[in-house]
Amino acid sequence: MTAQMVRANGVDLCVEGFGEPRDPAILLIMGAAASMLYWDAEFCARLAGAGRFVLRYDHRDTGRSSCSPPGAPDYGLRDLVDDAAGLLDAFDLSAAHVAGMSMGAAIGQLLALDHADRVETLTLMSGTPGGPGHEAPDLPPMSAALAAMFAEEQPEPDWSDRDAVVGYHVAGERAYTGGLPFDELGWRALAEQTFDRTVDSAAAFTNHFLLDPGAPWRRRLGEIRVPTLVLHGTDDPFVPLGHGIALAEEIPGARLVEVPGAGHEPPPRPRWDVVAPAIVQHTAS
Repeated sequence: MTAQMVRANGVDLCVEGFGEPRDPAILLIMGAAASMLYWDAEFCARLAGAGRFVLRYDHRDTGRSSCSPPGAPDYGLRDLVDDAAGLLDAFDLSAAHVAGMSMGAAIGQLLALDHADRVETLTLMSGTPGGPGHEAPDLPPMSAALAAMFAEEQPEPDWSDRDAVVGYHVAGERAYTGGLPFDELGWRALAEQTFDRTVDSAAAFTNHFLLDPGAPWRRRLGEIRVPTLVLHGTDDPFVPLGHGIALAEEIPGARLVEVPGAGHEPPPRPRWDVVAPAIVQHTAS
């Protein structure tokens, strides 16, 4: 299925499917400032080849989906949760297997809490208990190198300059790499594709970090009843492994699978043989 625009939760979202619609559906939810391209098409095809109908989509302010002005998002995190539920409606799906990475893991948690009947199983990658914007002094902090980078004001590129934005994009992703080699060529190709199909790059790299996350929900994680898989990189510099361990401990019955050497990144190609089979096995129920 080619990418298409659908109306969901009152906004236009770009979505693409892989596999047969009659197969069990997996909704892939990416992290902040990341379009659906972060879910590699070959990775999606691998899941589809195992008998899954895979949906990936652009969040608001990424890719081809609806945009707000840069620096002024007209929605909060809970609206992105409702967007995901709305996509299921758009495809006439009563429920789906949900897999979210980083901010997408936060959205997945809230879907399982507030739209429990729409979630068959839950897969949380590079997540933290309670999501973004909430203090967690009991959990390990980000790496010193990443903290130092955030402490310095990062100059923004000229958002109309393709080469400048691509370079900015690649440099940002490099900082989140773990122990695996950084795929410079792969990230540059993704950054170029991202620029070419993004409505507003300034909004894409800005607005998600300004969202109101709403009331903390970590204390509610014990209410999640859907089967949950936690995938977490052993070398995540942004949300260290301790966050994934805590997430698995606080969700009843959750299973933790460590991804060796992975950082805070979409499933890295050298670890697809760990991540993809784990998701396929988890969604077999």
